[in-house]
Amino acid sequence: MFTAGYAVAMAGIALCVILCGIGSSIGLFKTGSAAAGVLGEDPKKFGKVLVLVLLPATQGIYGFIVAIIASGGLNAQTMNVWEGLSVFAQVMPMALSGLVSGFFQGKAAANCIYAVGKQESLGGKLIIYPAMIEFYAILGMLISIMLG
Repeated sequence: MFTAGYAVAMAGIALCVILCGIGSSIGLFKTGSAAAGVLGEDPKKFGKVLVLVLLPATQGIYGFIVAIIASGGLNAQTMNVWEGLSVFAQVMPMALSGLVSGFFQGKAAANCIYAVGKQESLGGKLIIYPAMIEFYAILGMLISIMLG
């Protein structure tokens, strides 16, 4: 049997993984669609667009890492509601930053992929734009880890 506090903590952890996964999925949909269009015209650009395509996947990975860390010290029999709310609050910075940054990173990276389609030499330079959005996903992960 488990306590209400444990249920609250697990709901937060599940939300973290789900929201980060949604952000990554939407971002990957955008980048994958953009890459398919570019590669349909010139398959040789695969290497140039691959990193841009994969960037939004990191939010899902970060959410999973935070979930593993947060679930490590849970005790289903003794956790009270306040402790559960504490874990819930701990994972929310990652959950929200993962959702939002995955979505917007996908949009930014997709536009960079289109630019690589027009001018291949921009590939290395354009990675900085979606990488700046990545920074905020990393901050969300670090805050969630620090709150733990």
